Amino acid sequence: MLETGLKYTLTDTVTPDKTAKAVGSGGLEVFATPAMLALMEKTSAALAQPHLAEGEGTVGTLVDITHISATPLGMQVSCESELIEIDRKRLVFRVTASDERGKIGEGAHERFIINNNCFMAKVNSK
Repeated sequence: MLETGLKYTLTDTVTPDKTAKAVGSGGLEVFATPAMLALMEKTSAALAQPHLAEGEGTVGTLVDITHISATPLGMQVSCESELIEIDRKRLVFRVTASDERGKIGEGAHERFIINNNCFMAKVNSK
C-alpha cells in the first residue's frame, strides 16, 4: 500500500553515455542533468511500482530539480526518492541525488498512477 514516508534508493555509475557531452546538454564529460533527472524518475517509479495493482504503472508529469554540483566519469551517484504526498492518483516525491563527495541535486517529482493498457490505447489512438 502506498503511503507517505516510503523511501527508495538507486545507485548508478557515471559512464561516458551519461555525460553532458554525450546527451547534448553541454560539452563536458560530467554527469548530465538529463541523466540525473532520469535516475530521479527511475527511482521514484521503482518506489511506487511494488505498491500498485496489477496492470497499473506511473507516468512522470512534473519535475522541479536543481543540479548543484558536477560529478566526474566513473563516480557513483545515488538517488533517494521519498513519497511526500498522495492526492488520489497523483504522487509527489522529494528526490535527492548524491555522489561520493556529497549532494549534487535535489527537488520534487510528480507522477500519476495509470492503467497501462488504457494509457497505451489512448496514446496509440493519436
